[in-house]
Amino acid sequence: MTSPNPGGDPAPKPKRRTFSPEYKLRIVTEYDGAPDAAGRGAILRRERLYHSHIQEWRAARDAGALAKLTDRRTSPARPKKPAAEAENEKLRRKIERLEKEVAKRDAALEIPGKGVKLLEMLSESEDGNTP
Repeated sequence: MTSPNPGGDPAPKPKRRTFSPEYKLRIVTEYDGAPDAAGRGAILRRERLYHSHIQEWRAARDAGALAKLTDRRTSPARPKKPAAEAENEKLRRKIERLEKEVAKRDAALEIPGKGVKLLEMLSESEDGNTP
């Protein structure tokens, strides 16, 4: 058998679902208003959600934090850094990483240098050149 898409990925990568605050509040209200466990289960199956979603969203609602119901990773309310500032931050992190690597390299190079000096001192003391 041959695959329908030779040489490529057989299926596109799935996209993560995102939920608006309004949707979350509506579902939590509907879930809490369900008359029995069968009704609550039907809501979860229909919306393809887990009970953990409801628990998390209910806790955020009860805390009175509508802002906690927004996904801060993709929210349009999340302020974006200007491109230059983002680039500067990226370069600062790279400089810090490179400075750490240079410090490690210098420490590693210092060890053989000390060994050479020690061997030179030992050879000189065997020759009788030092008091």
